[in-house]
Amino acid sequence: MVDNIGSSSEGFKYNLCAADASIHDSVEDQGTIKEQDRLLPIANVGRIMKQILPPKAKISKEAKETMQECVSEFISFVTGEASDKCHKEKRKTVNGDDICWALGSLGFDDYAESLRRYLHKYREVEGDRANQIKSSNNEERD
Repeated sequence: MVDNIGSSSEGFKYNLCAADASIHDSVEDQGTIKEQDRLLPIANVGRIMKQILPPKAKISKEAKETMQECVSEFISFVTGEASDKCHKEKRKTVNGDDICWALGSLGFDDYAESLRRYLHKYREVEGDRANQIKSSNNEERD
């Protein structure tokens, strides 16, 4: 099943759930995003899934593919909301704050708050790292 529910002002279509290859081929000819560009790599999805399971647990190919579709769709959904906000504000770059805002506006408040905390810590670490590099460069000049 193909559901082209959205398109941006640049003319991109979002191919959200294409189920079989014959549909994929006809949709791709019309200029929509190819499946390999739309989905997260299945090896990465499987690796993340394995992290939470016991060491000897197995994951079927079908389970990985299902999760791949779901997480890719979720990311597209949230990113699309953040992108719309940026477009309205005449900005071209989606940043972490935009993603947090989108999560909150879509009703994922718990995720938004967790991501805000992560983003704050990430920025602190990156700031510290930049300061260390700057100070080591200054020491080398002296």
